[in-house]
Formats: sequence, C-alpha cells, structure tokens
Amino acid sequence: MKNNHTIRYILIPLMIFLGILWSFNSAVSQKPPYPNAQFITTAQWLHRHLNDKGLIVVDVRSGDHFDGNLIPGAVHMPWSDFRYNDLDNNLASTFVGIRQARKILGHAGITRSDTVILYDSVERDGGATASYVFWVLDMLGHQNKKMLERGIDAWAENGYDRVTTARQPVQLLYQAGLDEIRKNALIDGNFVYRQLDDPFYQVVDVRSPKEYLGKASTKGLDGTPLKLGHIPTAVNINYTGAWTNPEKKGIKSYAELQKLYKGIDPSKGIIVYCNSGRRSSFSYYIFRLMGFENVFAYEASWKEWGDPDHFFPVETNANKLTANTLPGVSTKVSAQQSSAKNDDSPTDANAPDSGYISCGG
Repeated sequence: MKNNHTIRYILIPLMIFLGILWSFNSAVSQKPPYPNAQFITTAQWLHRHLNDKGLIVVDVRSGDHFDGNLIPGAVHMPWSDFRYNDLDNNLASTFVGIRQARKILGHAGITRSDTVILYDSVERDGGATASYVFWVLDMLGHQNKKMLERGIDAWAENGYDRVTTARQPVQLLYQAGLDEIRKNALIDGNFVYRQLDDPFYQVVDVRSPKEYLGKASTKGLDGTPLKLGHIPTAVNINYTGAWTNPEKKGIKSYAELQKLYKGIDPSKGIIVYCNSGRRSSFSYYIFRLMGFENVFAYEASWKEWGDPDHFFPVETNANKLTANTLPGVSTKVSAQQSSAKNDDSPTDANAPDSGYISCGG
C-alpha cells in the first residue's frame, strides 16, 4: 500500500509537469495567424460550411484549365471574363472595367452581402487566377471574400465529392456604392511614372528574375517585342516565392512571408506588376493577406510599360532591399500623406529562383 502511495505521489506531479510542457510547446510551435486571415480558407472549412446561407462558391477556371469537375453548388465564372484585348491601345488582357465587372458578378448570382469563396487549381498557378477575381472584388469594396488554398486540388485530396454540373444562378444586380469602390486602385503607367520619385511608393516586380533583369522577353498584342528590363526602382520578389513549394503551391505561413518580404515597409504604398496583371494579382492577394492596406496592382503591367511606343524608362540592374525589418500589420497611412514622408525608398530582396517561369500573365 505504501508503495502505491509513493508511485501516486510521483506520477501526479510528473503528469502535471508533462501537461504544462506540452501546453508550452504547443503555444511556441503554433504559427502566428495571417493578419487578414478572413481572406483565406481550407477545404475542410468549406466542407463544413458549404450549405451556409449567403455563401457563394465560385470556380474561376477557364479554357483548358477547366476540367468540368466542380465543388458541389459552385457557379462557374471564368476569371478570363474580366479581361479583354484593347485593340485601340495595343494592350492584351486588360481589365474590362468596373461597370462590366459588376455585370459579370450579377450574372453569377453574387450580391454585395454574400461571402464569396474563390478557387482555381494547382495546375493554374495555385491561386494566381482566383487572386485576379479577388483583386476585382477588393477594388469594388466587397467585404466578405476568401480564396480556397490550393483550390479544387485540396478539395479532391480530402476525398470530398465533386460534380460535373455548375449551379445555374439567378441573375441579379450587383450593386456597389460609388463611395465604396476603390477607384484609385485602377492605376496606369502614367500614374506609376509620376510616383517613381515619391518615397511613399514601393514598386515590386513579381516576374521571374530573367524577365526582371532583361534576359527574357515577351511580345505585345501586335507581336512586337517588348522592351527588356524593369521599372526603375523596382525590386524583384517572384510571386512563386509565396508558395510552400512549386509542386503543392500552398501558401507559406505568415512568419515565412514576413521573411520573404523583409525590408518592405507596410506603412507605405506598394505597387505590384508583372507582364499582364495575373501574376501580380497573386502578390497583391498575399500582401492583403498579410495586412497591408495600400496595395496597388498595376494591371496593364509590362504589356503597357514595355511597349516601345511608350516612352517609359526601363533599367536592367538589380535593386536590393537593405532594411532588416520584417513587415508586420500595416498601419493605415493614406496615399494623400505621402508628400509628408521623406524615408529612403527601399531597394530589393529577390526570392530564390525556383526555376519556374510562368507561360504568361
């Protein structure tokens, strides 16, 4: 009996100690959440909430990237519907504009109050097309929107059912008040050019290092080769750097993203661009997920800036970020305050080149 009491006195404190140790390790190992965690969701969460009232699931895949299998109840709203070729200005893949965007959303049965879940696939750059529609919604001031991480691939890997027929929505009028639309988010080359000497703005080129350094070229809508190089002062942080790896294409943890964008000042404005606005929309989404407030997607991107008929300056030298700060939650500084700022404009932190070069966009 005495031995039993002795063992009990030893085991109870030991179990308490192990419990405390486990709790401490769990707290230490827990990943810090994204500041705007409401912008991302998982297949498990979506499966639990699939029948929630006011939740609209949207498959944005288009062309050969749409295999006909959808998440049950999803509407099919191809992301490419939001773009057209502007023949008059020799610009390929240009945003259709706010009025037409609202019409497309209304035809998909989306209302202002709906929670919109956007998804594409790992094959189509793991979010870099759903992010384009996210950008559209963000610009329209749509509050409740999420991207499904790893898209339909994550849904299928969890063994959830898929269907071959998209939901046919009741066409509605998507209303967005003029005071809620971020009209200043629609920037063009002239806007970017005027801000090159403004220390409030940081320009981020999200293309591959070869494109950034002028070692790889693309062509304009009329087939004319575009200029080589990048926008002056721009730093190069490849959009693929936000992936966990090139195969799975999940999104890195917040701590990892902070390291990727080390040196970027969240209190300043950020202009992201690529070749035609698709890849940069993904970086736009990542910045918004991280809590950055003043993010601008230069949607026409290199298709406009690199056009030989436009006299925008280019450079081929690599700019480097020199600040050691890790970007945290953005402070809400407006663009109107930029003239009062005199901080040094940051220079560049290249993400490691994964060897992946997008086929376009």
